[in-house]
Amino acid sequence: MAQTIREVMTRDVEVIGPQDTLRDAAEKMRSLNVGALPVCAGERVVGMITDRDIVVRAIALGMDSASTSVEDAMTGNVQFCFEDDDAMGVLARMRDMQVRRIIVVNEEERLVGIVSLGDLSQTISERRVGEALEGISEPTPSV
Repeated sequence: MAQTIREVMTRDVEVIGPQDTLRDAAEKMRSLNVGALPVCAGERVVGMITDRDIVVRAIALGMDSASTSVEDAMTGNVQFCFEDDDAMGVLARMRDMQVRRIIVVNEEERLVGIVSLGDLSQTISERRVGEALEGISEPTPSV
């Protein structure tokens, strides 16, 4: 029987608000030992902020992490999947989109979790997850 994302996702995901500072986001990432946080306005996901976003989109450009808001460096319009989506299908989407994690929402598109390659590797064959990781790691073609 095919597994759904609900069965493998990480629940109780910590989030950050768009008006919080990059320093707040970095501190939360450090204390949680994670590299990404969903950005939520209320219960709605409005973006994702990663440690790489903070460094490349803000610090490298001389922005002050204590006064720059998360929304100034986050990735908006993030991809998501639904909690009842098939795990193999989501793995294929992650490979095609070249992402290592994807936000999980319910029918009302409210955040209910996050799923990573690590989560999927617990139930999907090592070979298939390895193939997905290989696809994710390939350089994107220049436009």
